[in-house]
Amino acid sequence: MCHDCSAGPSLAAAATSRRSFTRFLAAGAGLTVLAACTPEAPAAVAPSSAFASSPITSTPAPESTTAAPATEVAAPVAPSPAPSPSAALPRQFSVTDPASPWLVVNKHRPLVPATYVPADLVAPAVAMTASGEATLLNSTTAAAAEAMFAAAARDGVAMVLASGYRSYATQVATYNNYVAARGQADADTASARPGYSEHQTGWAFDIADGAGACSFQPCFADQPAAVWAKANGHRFGFVVRYPWMFHPITGYYYEPWHLRYIGVEAATDMVARGIFTLEEYFGVEAAPGYP
Repeated sequence: MCHDCSAGPSLAAAATSRRSFTRFLAAGAGLTVLAACTPEAPAAVAPSSAFASSPITSTPAPESTTAAPATEVAAPVAPSPAPSPSAALPRQFSVTDPASPWLVVNKHRPLVPATYVPADLVAPAVAMTASGEATLLNSTTAAAAEAMFAAAARDGVAMVLASGYRSYATQVATYNNYVAARGQADADTASARPGYSEHQTGWAFDIADGAGACSFQPCFADQPAAVWAKANGHRFGFVVRYPWMFHPITGYYYEPWHLRYIGVEAATDMVARGIFTLEEYFGVEAAPGYP
């Protein structure tokens, strides 16, 4: 979904993925396809030895230039080999504990427990269109979001919280609705299974811009809020979790609105080293589909 990874697809596979993506959108799949599509070219990611034996500590306290318009949707660039993960940061946090900012949850790595609820859910003091539980984030992510939204506003960019926390029960209802309407195989391309969603962790949220232009649509990649977040999010600990053309690794098509908190140090290191997926950065296997 973006560019620059050793486990990324070949040029032919990338072209096939783009053609498939175009056909999905032309068929009217819209947001549901973008939300979770089964990729066509699974790729393996070798575990990183850099994270094999370093100690793990507890969850940290909150960490406290506008780019040119994005052109990736119109003219994607095929991934190139990623830097060796051997130079990545020593492991500081767990990649399996849902209370850890370095948690990796994907189609191969469900939450444990599946019904996990963050202990510190709060509503950040930011502009939002979300309501109910979707206004909530864990306290670390909320503090970082407040700082990021304020910085964007200072740069003249309107950013709003469109969707935050999503409980296990909400995901059950959402996923079951898809299964009832379209069958399980198709549902798995449109909705995360219960217990497999980043939204349940409180570490992730979706953004929109002040006017709601292109919300949850491919064209959002070119809106000021998305362009600014992609260029500056790492300064506040955020990465775009599902980048362009990396669906064979992440299991999801490009979602320029879906931001994930991993901490300032790790997010900045990912940007500096040109690594675009958590799977590669933390040395876990690709998850193109459910086992």
